[in-house]
Parts: sequence; C-alpha cells; structure tokens
Amino acid sequence: MAYLIAGLVFFLGVHSVRIFADDWRTRTLARVGEGAYKGIYSVLSLLGFVLIIYGFGIARETPVVLWTPPVGMRHAASLLTLMAFILLAAAYVPRNAIKARVRHPMVLAVKFWALAHLLANGNLAHVLLFGAFLVWGVLDFIASRRRDRSMGVQYAPGTLPATALSVAAGGLVWMAFVLHLHGWLIGIRPFG
Repeated sequence: MAYLIAGLVFFLGVHSVRIFADDWRTRTLARVGEGAYKGIYSVLSLLGFVLIIYGFGIARETPVVLWTPPVGMRHAASLLTLMAFILLAAAYVPRNAIKARVRHPMVLAVKFWALAHLLANGNLAHVLLFGAFLVWGVLDFIASRRRDRSMGVQYAPGTLPATALSVAAGGLVWMAFVLHLHGWLIGIRPFG
C-alpha cells in the first residue's frame, strides 16, 4: 500500500500545484523557464504514475475488502464511465457545446471515472486510488472555474457537429475500452 500512496502523493501532488500554489507556479516558471518546469513536472508525474500502477498491482494481490457493492453499481459505473469518455473527447474537440457549458470537461471526466470505480469496487486499494482522484477532481474543478472567473475567460460557443463528434468519439472509444482494452490493460472485463 505504501507504493500506491507514494505514487498518489507524487502524481496528484504535481497536478495540484495550480490548485494550492498557483502564484508559486507562476514565479517558478518565470525563474527556471517553461522547458525545465515541464521536464521536472513530467518526471515527477511519470514517477508517480509508475508507483501508482506498481502499488495498485501489489495491493490487488491481497485485497482488503471494505464492502461488497451491489451488482447494480456496475451498471451505474458503466453509465458514468460512458459519460467520462464523452467528456474526455469533448476536451479535445474544438467548439463543442459540452466544453462551452462545463468549461473543464477533462477534470469532470476524471471525477465521473473515479466515482464510477468507487461505486463498483469496495476494496481498500480501490477506495484509496479512486477516492484520491475524486477528491483531486473536485478540488481542481472548483479551482479551475474560480480561476476562469477571476481572469474573465470566455469559451467559444459550441456547434452541433462538434458536439455530435464529441459524443460519437467518446462513445466509440468507451465501447472499445469496456469490451476489449480494459480486460487487456487492467485484467478486468467490465461486462464479463
């Protein structure tokens, strides 16, 4: 469990600088330069990501069951992950109504993804991993929206074709992931 916790601290810590120390980030960027900052950021993120994967793998070998979710939670998780994939696609498709409305669809996607996995899993490692990402997502979403308001950021209005592309792309990638990639990458097939 220590590797998992260390990975979460590194990964989410680096990704929380704008939440808790945006002024420090601005000063550090000016002092060391964008290239050096992004290099350090990337190395720490990668280190955290590797520790999360390694620690989660070890923790799954001897699971500590906190509760057994009802079967219906898997259905709720499927719906939430579908929404997460659509939100993730919306983060990359320009001028879609989803991004125009929620402003930070990638962070919202992380929240939906984490909540989905919390609903469907009752092991301690799952609670630590997905609970940490859910808390981070909530805090980052609030900070990002607050930063947008203070800076007067305006988002382009969405168009129907871009919105439809976001929904279609997110839905197709979700299907590929739940039917094939999740089992291949994670070792768990959501639909059996």
